[in-house]
Amino acid sequence: MDPRAGTTPEDGLRLAWVDVAKGLCILLVVTMHATLGTGAAMGGEGFLHPLVAFAQPFRIPAFFLLSGLFLGRVIGRGWRTFADKRVVHFAYFYGLWLLIQSAAKYGEIAGDGGPAAFLRHLALALVEPYASLWFIYLLAVFSVVTKLLRRLPGPVLLGGAALLQVFPPHTPSYLVEEFCARYVFFVAGYLFAGRVFALAEAVRARPGPALGALALWALAEGWIALTPAAGPGSPPLASLPGLGLAAGALGAVALVAAAVLLAEGGGPVARALRTCGHRSIAIYLAFFLPMAVARTLVVETGLITDVGLACLIVAASAALVPLVLERLVRGTRLDVLFRRPRAFHLAGTGAPNRADAPLAPRPAPVGGP
Repeated sequence: MDPRAGTTPEDGLRLAWVDVAKGLCILLVVTMHATLGTGAAMGGEGFLHPLVAFAQPFRIPAFFLLSGLFLGRVIGRGWRTFADKRVVHFAYFYGLWLLIQSAAKYGEIAGDGGPAAFLRHLALALVEPYASLWFIYLLAVFSVVTKLLRRLPGPVLLGGAALLQVFPPHTPSYLVEEFCARYVFFVAGYLFAGRVFALAEAVRARPGPALGALALWALAEGWIALTPAAGPGSPPLASLPGLGLAAGALGAVALVAAAVLLAEGGGPVARALRTCGHRSIAIYLAFFLPMAVARTLVVETGLITDVGLACLIVAASAALVPLVLERLVRGTRLDVLFRRPRAFHLAGTGAPNRADAPLAPRPAPVGGP
């Protein structure tokens, strides 16, 4: 049996821990953007800055590993179906939110160049991913590359991706740079999907040892992520070739284990994380504007002087407002912000799906309503 096919949940099931893991990832991403931007604007650091530094090695690797878990369900299908689900889907949301984000920053982008400069910006964004939307762009690229290379032996595919991460080529291209840095984690999710789900079952069966392993990992992760590699002010150990790959891989596995434990425990925290995870791409697409507005209000009014509290308020606003917006527009004409219309589907490939559908299919959840 091809190891990359693995053992994944049946089509009628949706695992709660997948949503919890995605919820953790998207909240870490939003917190990073909100904390660094607000801290810089206020000229200081707060209690969230160490958390951001701690999560830096594994935050995005875990997100890409989770994104690769379900690729095996569609990679063997024909190119039309595959392209609809893994390319056109992401291209629609990338293009739509590229226009929205760019329009919000029109003056900054166009400058004295006017509409011509703005159009050049849009054209460049077709070949070099723009701002936070790079994640959406790369999901489509990773999917296509993996389908093209799927006949390669798994060790060769994974080894090549690891070499690109450890020894990336020198290039001015942001796309190539991020591809080399992130592809190994996406392809690992695809190749080891079965083992990841088996790990989740093992954690569920033995929560005590899993908690102990997580504690040991947290100590090691803190040392790698927070210890300067060459004296005060230098990048952390996690930035070193090889160590960054190891930290990202171990951190992604640890996040999966933590998500399983949280999902099994239930409660309001788990439910909130599942909601964020199920709508993770909606949050990712829309968090930039409420974050910018909240940061401006916090900084300009001066009502909050504690940097940590200010960062927390900005991060909470950036995560919650997109969830509220998505719920308000659901079923209205503005639903196209988060739901791909039928007109943007390739013929004969099925019904429209939501922005979060490709990262984890929509079937009924396991272990709760």
